[in-house]
Amino acid sequence: MIVDGGGVPLAVALTGGNRHDVTQLLPLLEAVPPVRGRRGRPRRRPEKLYADRAYDFDTYRRRVRAKGVRPCIARRGVAHGSGLGVHRWVVEQTIALLHWFRRLRIRWEVRDDIHEAFLSLACSIICWRRLQNRSLR
Repeated sequence: MIVDGGGVPLAVALTGGNRHDVTQLLPLLEAVPPVRGRRGRPRRRPEKLYADRAYDFDTYRRRVRAKGVRPCIARRGVAHGSGLGVHRWVVEQTIALLHWFRRLRIRWEVRDDIHEAFLSLACSIICWRRLQNRSLR
């Protein structure tokens, strides 16, 4: 899952439990929709990418940098306290919000397309609630 700084899900992918997280890094980065902002061409990708130690591979750092995104990935073997947790907790919070939906907390569906549909619906609801709360401020 890729989220913005406010916890709004931008892209999500469903994979098997036995797959490494880093294999979905580039497809998720490609799946981020264009963001409309100032006049001109819409921004396609984020400026920075914060990730934990599971994504610490030099090949993926180079690939992310080649796409014009600055990777801020915690290094393996370095003591904790790098300061990246301040930014990464937003993703963990959004994943915790997905567990509010009982159909996603425990996967009862055998077919993955049904589970992915529920995942997309839950992300849409989270996005709608986040944007609704921003407009109330």
